[in-house]
Amino acid sequence: MDRQTASATFPSAAAAVADARRFVRKVLADWGMDEISDDAILATSELATNAIAYAGTSFEVTCRLEGADVEIEVRDRHPTRGIEMPGVTASSGRGLPSIATLADSWGVSYDRRTKGVWFRLPRPGAEAEAEQGHADERTSAADDTDDTGGHETERGPERAGSAHAGSAAPAGAATAGETAVLPDGITADRPAPSQNGAGALRERLRERAAAQAPEADPAADAARAVDARVAGEGAGEVPADGARLLRSPAAVESMQDGVAAVREMLGAEGSAILLTERDGRFIMGASSGTAAELPLGELSVAGLAPAVRAGSHWVAADAADPIAVALRARSVTAAPLESQGRLTGLLVAVSSSAGGFTESDAVRTGRLAEELSLSLEKARVGELERSWRGWLSFVAEASDLLAGTLDQERTMALVAQLVVPRLATWCAVYTDAEAEPARLAYVWHADENLADGLRALLDQAGPAPATDAPGPWHGFADAPADVRAAAGDTAADQVYAFPLIARGRRTGTIVIGRPAGDRFARSAIELAEELSRRAALAVDNARLFSAQTAMSSALQRSLLPPAIPEIPGLEVAVVYEPAGEGSEVGGDFYDVFESGPGTGGPALEENAPGRWRFAIGDVCGTGPEAAAVTGLARHALRILAAEEMSVPDVLGRLNRLILGEGERGRLLTLLHGEITARRARDGVTIRLSSAGHPPPLILDPRGDVREAASAQPLLGVFDDVDFTTDTVELRRGEVLLCVTDGVTERRSGGRLLGDGNGLERLLAGCTGLSAGAVAARIQRAVRDFGPEPSNDDVALIVLRAS
Repeated sequence: MDRQTASATFPSAAAAVADARRFVRKVLADWGMDEISDDAILATSELATNAIAYAGTSFEVTCRLEGADVEIEVRDRHPTRGIEMPGVTASSGRGLPSIATLADSWGVSYDRRTKGVWFRLPRPGAEAEAEQGHADERTSAADDTDDTGGHETERGPERAGSAHAGSAAPAGAATAGETAVLPDGITADRPAPSQNGAGALRERLRERAAAQAPEADPAADAARAVDARVAGEGAGEVPADGARLLRSPAAVESMQDGVAAVREMLGAEGSAILLTERDGRFIMGASSGTAAELPLGELSVAGLAPAVRAGSHWVAADAADPIAVALRARSVTAAPLESQGRLTGLLVAVSSSAGGFTESDAVRTGRLAEELSLSLEKARVGELERSWRGWLSFVAEASDLLAGTLDQERTMALVAQLVVPRLATWCAVYTDAEAEPARLAYVWHADENLADGLRALLDQAGPAPATDAPGPWHGFADAPADVRAAAGDTAADQVYAFPLIARGRRTGTIVIGRPAGDRFARSAIELAEELSRRAALAVDNARLFSAQTAMSSALQRSLLPPAIPEIPGLEVAVVYEPAGEGSEVGGDFYDVFESGPGTGGPALEENAPGRWRFAIGDVCGTGPEAAAVTGLARHALRILAAEEMSVPDVLGRLNRLILGEGERGRLLTLLHGEITARRARDGVTIRLSSAGHPPPLILDPRGDVREAASAQPLLGVFDDVDFTTDTVELRRGEVLLCVTDGVTERRSGGRLLGDGNGLERLLAGCTGLSAGAVAARIQRAVRDFGPEPSNDDVALIVLRAS
């Protein structure tokens, strides 16, 4: 089957992580992919843990088998809560770096209701199957040619060298008049000796040039661009410079055909294509025969003969010629590969004999180089376009990830992990604060074993550069010698710094590094600069949001009681969960406080040890306006209670205060009561009033549940309301539950938790539990009732007579 899918949904519970692992293991076993199950299970475990711990919702695990890849996605129900970053808030595991290390590619997708993190693993043996498939196709094509073309295919003798290291020479070595099989099963009659093989190659190059711009797959390009390439290189791919782009199968095949053709055409002992780097040095593009895979040393354009630099073919019979020295030959003929007047490389043939080539050989080499230049230039342009498409996709994905979190520390961690290993081997992020020196906020290295040494080196290095433009940084030179020695080769790395500037002010600096021998390409610098601009805005947004969140949290704390008093004969438990991400103050509140000795009220028992008040309320809306009413209500309750006002009088006075706020006032539902300890300590007496609030419930030891207060108007609507109280004798073992509508109106699809006496049934199942256990069970039931996070504040008070 070309595509198979299996999925399962798990609740927000610790045990669900193990269930998700078992699910993935079973699916992969059913698909015969036990070889990759360990990596898949480890990555799934990390993502499932994040979904439970930080999204706090149920999650879905989906396994997809598509072609040669296995894709696994963990999708939670909280589209705005960010994924966990190691070294910032993660208490265990390795988070995203584990996924990046284990998987071929990974990513994050969002919609209005969910967030998914996916990763892709190669199917076991996929690469070997692909190589065998290509070999079978070539064999089949060759057989078809024998059957339908009327030609007998013959292969020439094996050569001493090869067009590519470790492979046999292409089947283009047949003699005149024979039919040769070219790559991809294409056949061509071998031309007469006077043409020396150049005509067939020209036709082949024209065919390939016409077919060298296939439809690009942006998703595949982005995935390839994001793939980590730490091993052996220490950095990921970036858009390459000029000739270094020639790595596609079409370009490699063109170069291999070219070296084979020129070698055959001239009867040379070896041939090669040398590609020009941006700094003028040559690298080996393809080679055959005695020139195969020879190191070129410092061979560069500057050391060539003037004729070559002028764009002419040439012959050198002098063994001291730079190309002859590099390729260990005594005579050389070469022709330039050019594009728009720019030297992009050389087509070279070599001989171990002095005077092995003539001017006529140079002319024929030049003609072949002209044809090859066209093919390679088209390949280069196509690769460059696909490379930049991939990187544009990467930048877009990076922007989405950076926009997906407003946590400052997590944003900086994400910036570092986007840079490494794609643009650099390591990355450090500094933050700037007013009147304070730059602070090293985050360090990430492709090799975790070197991360501690790098951090120590950065701590002891010079201050982060305060420039307004990207440029090299040499701060390691200021570190003590022993610290540089402990850091090893890292102390000699090439380092670039990029300022983080947003809204006209500096927020920090990104510093990136690569090993000394792995120079930064200009394209990598440009991409890092673009990423730094986007990162600067993301960090600044996160900083502003963090400041707003800190202010909101401080305001929220001021609206909640500092502590819950101990009440003789009564267990008290409270729960409060605001619905927002921390940037808004919730509209729900609660309070429990001592109001005085047992001397007031119409029916207080003689010699009662004391009285306490409790309140739970819900202000319409959230934010500063709701917080103003919340503060007014909570502080007024305490002040009025201290004035010995009864519960109904307190509600009446508070109602008038809210109405007096005019347009600034908000509607308020409130449940307010007074607790009086009984002399015999066999429970408590509670006098309470419910002003438009969900009625409190009483649970007796037999498991029966009943309402405890009559409904009265909410506050802030009507003038001159006369409130009354209901008296409850809470006996030993009985529980009084008071909640806000965030509990009763918790939604799951079209259902509410309070529908059909849902809260009553839930409370009935709490018989025999302590006040804290009842509160915890109600809280958990509210969380698990719906798959999505609650969009309303939740507050509850549990009173249990003991």
